[in-house]
Amino acid sequence: MFAALASFAAPYRVSGRATEYVRVGDRGARFVFRFCPVCGTTVFHTEEGASGSVSVAVGAFADPGFPAPAVSVYDRRRHPWVRLPPGTVAFDTDPD
Repeated sequence: MFAALASFAAPYRVSGRATEYVRVGDRGARFVFRFCPVCGTTVFHTEEGASGSVSVAVGAFADPGFPAPAVSVYDRRRHPWVRLPPGTVAFDTDPD
């Protein structure tokens, strides 16, 4: 899966309805993805058992001035036509 995400540390607040789907990651972690129940667009996801952060789809922000990424994880999954800004730190997988 390829996605442009912005991660935020707790505390954060979620409001409104969402449809959920659980996906298991490469290392067995379970991620709960939340989708708009009307159009099906991915809005954000969290990791089960790790309540310290949330990852929000950058497309969910109606802000064309949203800052460019500084880090790319799972860069091996990035589409070859997607160009990262100069200076972006890239990891082939999760840098844990």
